[in-house]
Amino acid sequence: MTTPAETQLFPTSCAAPVPRPAEPVKVVPLAVAGALAAGLTWYVWASFGAKPAVLLILGLGLGLALFHSRFGFTSAWRQLIAVGNGQGLRAHTLLLGTAATLIALIISTGSGLFGSVPQASGGPLGLALFVGAVLFAIGMQLGGACASGTLFAVGSGQSAIVLTLGGFIAGSVFYTWAFPLFTGWPALPGVLLADHVGWLGSWLITIGALVAIVWVTKLVQAKRNPPPVDVVPTAHGPARVFRGSWPVLVGAIVLGVLAAAVFLVSGGIWGVTSAFALWGAKLLQLFGAHPETWEFWRSTANAKSLAAPIWTDKTSLTNIGIMIGAAVAAAAAGAWKIHSQIPWRTALAAVLGGVLMGIGARLAGGCNIGAYLGGISVGSLHGWLWGLFALGGTWIGLRLRPLFGLGNPKPSDSIC
Repeated sequence: MTTPAETQLFPTSCAAPVPRPAEPVKVVPLAVAGALAAGLTWYVWASFGAKPAVLLILGLGLGLALFHSRFGFTSAWRQLIAVGNGQGLRAHTLLLGTAATLIALIISTGSGLFGSVPQASGGPLGLALFVGAVLFAIGMQLGGACASGTLFAVGSGQSAIVLTLGGFIAGSVFYTWAFPLFTGWPALPGVLLADHVGWLGSWLITIGALVAIVWVTKLVQAKRNPPPVDVVPTAHGPARVFRGSWPVLVGAIVLGVLAAAVFLVSGGIWGVTSAFALWGAKLLQLFGAHPETWEFWRSTANAKSLAAPIWTDKTSLTNIGIMIGAAVAAAAAGAWKIHSQIPWRTALAAVLGGVLMGIGARLAGGCNIGAYLGGISVGSLHGWLWGLFALGGTWIGLRLRPLFGLGNPKPSDSIC
């Protein structure tokens, strides 16, 4: 939600609409989602220990924050490219800066919980990264959500995004099946800023680049004078904490803190998409297929992951937590609702977008969370390059959306 101060700093063609009051609490969905959250947390803690349970709890928090702030990556890039509104991208800079600051403190001090050792690495720089980021960005514009957005939208009852998730899993499985075709692409070793300038230098460079992005979005927005970003129904007073909607900048800070907490607990960055390949492989095994014989799943780390319960997989735990946490938040806000009718072109775009994101994320070694947020927050050059090529993919995706009956923001709109 745009504040009056931000409206003065970053002008729009008109004032943002006044948000409507939140709908009444959806009692039954809230009770079901709350019971599922509590019961699953107890089960994971009792069966697999404190660390997996804490990761699940962090996922619940991520889902609450994503829904209450309606924190978007897909819409942010669409609004920037289509009409020049940089509100969403400025929220990204706050999220990235918060996560980068806390993660730099964690790594530089060697802090870790549950015996984890914090580690950062630079992703490879090459053709797979560039192609994967472009494919992913096209896919999220067609599918209607990014990786984290897909999870919290599914949790909040958005039926079309269930198709996106299905396509996401299918695309991830296709990548693992065709893995030999996707290996050996030209690439250079990753670049981690801290290896060259230390963690303080890495943090200063990252924050400086983020400040520059804010300045550029201010210039672009002043020149293009875009429509304001739409607002959603909200509660007021203390109830707003629990029922939403949160200002997007508040959501950015909370998400940044939670991303750093995942790093502190697990020793690695918050990720999303690797779990989709794992879920797809396990589903195939249930139907008698043998993905464990594929080259991708024969590597030591992947074979171990496939053989273990999903409740020991960090990414699966946070993903499941996000969906349940979003369901709790949506029900509390009175916004949980299953949409039964989906136009066929929208459904086709959702599946196709999910497939492209599944393939793109695996090619690029991550998505808007694992590559973009995770890479930039640890000072890896591949995170910045992923974001740059994703902007290019967004431009392509916007030109494909009308083929599926999907609209784009226009300068003449009252909201974007």
